[in-house]
Amino acid sequence: MYLEEQPTKAGVLSCIFSLKEEVGALAKALRLFEEKGINLMHIESRPSRMNKEEFEFFVSVDTTCSKALDEVINGLRTQISGHVHELSRSKKSDTVPWFPKQIQELDRFANQILSYGSELDSDHPGFIDPVYRARRKEFADIAYNYKHGEPIPRVEYTEDEKKTWGVVFRELKTLYPKYACREHNRVFPLLEKYCGYRQDNIPQLEDISRYLRSCTGFRLRPVAGLLSSRDFLAGLAFRVFHSTQYIRHGSQPMYTPEPDICHELLGHVPLFADPGFAQFSQEIGLASLGAPDNFIEKLATVYWFTVEFGLCKQGSEVRAYGAGLLSSFGELQYCLSDKPKILPFDPEKTSVQKYPITEFQPIYFVAESFEDAKEKVRYGGDDLLTVRYNAYTQSIEVLDSTQQLRNLASWISSDMGILCNALQKMD
Repeated sequence: MYLEEQPTKAGVLSCIFSLKEEVGALAKALRLFEEKGINLMHIESRPSRMNKEEFEFFVSVDTTCSKALDEVINGLRTQISGHVHELSRSKKSDTVPWFPKQIQELDRFANQILSYGSELDSDHPGFIDPVYRARRKEFADIAYNYKHGEPIPRVEYTEDEKKTWGVVFRELKTLYPKYACREHNRVFPLLEKYCGYRQDNIPQLEDISRYLRSCTGFRLRPVAGLLSSRDFLAGLAFRVFHSTQYIRHGSQPMYTPEPDICHELLGHVPLFADPGFAQFSQEIGLASLGAPDNFIEKLATVYWFTVEFGLCKQGSEVRAYGAGLLSSFGELQYCLSDKPKILPFDPEKTSVQKYPITEFQPIYFVAESFEDAKEKVRYGGDDLLTVRYNAYTQSIEVLDSTQQLRNLASWISSDMGILCNALQKMD
């Protein structure tokens, strides 16, 4: 399924929902809108790409009564369809874009991929390979059918896929001691010990996700392709990383035009097991919640130059911590040569830096440390929300009332009491 947000007129919501091909199904769905007095402005249908026994319906409706509209959307999810994707809801300039407040709400946009998925562009190495394309559809189906809380389905990788993984794994592992940051080098042997990281074995997302939760609370979620910046960053706010499960085409093992399992597991995963980096990643995600589009664009650029292509100082050396570097044999060596331009990390300057996506970066930014980068990312204007992630309820709390502030103060006071007690015992 390919879902793309489209511009809408003021007071219009666009969404897609699926229905089984049976008599009266559409009438039952439309009756929900009628009962709440919601005016339908546009409707069209198409056969579902996910299930041949279903049809997908695209509708645009008047959003004058927001509460009634929310009831209709919930009714579609719980009573009729189960698969409802809200694409865009235009709002007044003084309102906040929708964002997930419960971790289960990540299900609402996890399939709204922007590119690739089970379909490939004509310049993709696997475009003319029918076996590879069919295999990619298998991975896409796993992601489309996944719901929060379920175990991630295990995949039986083919010998050709393991061979491709082995080439990438072997080449990169020889470079990590010299070029990767110490946090990555500390965690990597643990992944080999506990998660099946080997040259002849592609690890399973479920095994890795379980291990990450025990380290930092991060977890993996399968995804069929690229998400929008807003949706992807929202996942990080809950310490959820949307991970692909497919692997690049075997004809070019050292190249991929999109994130694949080599990029995710060799580049991203090791650092999600590090508490400092996990907190840094979550801070970026929290900063994105409810933010306007122009801020999301800047934040996504900061993410690009940090989590994807970041460098950091460690003692007298500069090391790579960005996943795009740690999963690229060529760029990992290039980034620490004398060829690119190296600048100090400054969010205000970094956020407006242009960058290429199909070639090595001409500019990299160096952070003093993960902690320093995290503090610098906490910038923005007065129009941004102040939010907090509650790990106990796995929900987002908006700190916009005195009661919310009292609750937070109570948590801080309790933790400070524990800290003071521990310090006294150490003294």
